[in-house]
Amino acid sequence: MNLLPAPPVNADNRPCRDGASAGRLMLPHCGACGHRFFMPRYQCPKCWSNDLHWTPASGRATIHSYCIVRRAALPAFADRVPYVLALIDLAEGPRMMSQILGEDALQAQIGAAVELCFQACADGAQLPQFRLVHHG
Repeated sequence: MNLLPAPPVNADNRPCRDGASAGRLMLPHCGACGHRFFMPRYQCPKCWSNDLHWTPASGRATIHSYCIVRRAALPAFADRVPYVLALIDLAEGPRMMSQILGEDALQAQIGAAVELCFQACADGAQLPQFRLVHHG
């Protein structure tokens, strides 16, 4: 399977990319209003402050919604179909889009517990993804 193309790096998302390279999902946290959010950006989407701090997420989450992709939109994803693309509700509050990985990924269900994992990109960076949690 080919490595995923690396997402672009900029000043807004560098702390997130650096955290992922160290095995952590870093979330922006507003020092003015306390709001935690995702996608990384230069100011809080709630109060517009740029007093941002980066804190690690626990890695615990649930599936809010998902779809099974059966036709790749880009050649880099062609050898991965079918795969699960999901909206993930992080335990800390933010919602993010991610892929569900693992041999059982097609068993994804709304409300299912997932945990953070990482997938290598073409440039050596790590991309935060999730896998199903099995209790038992």
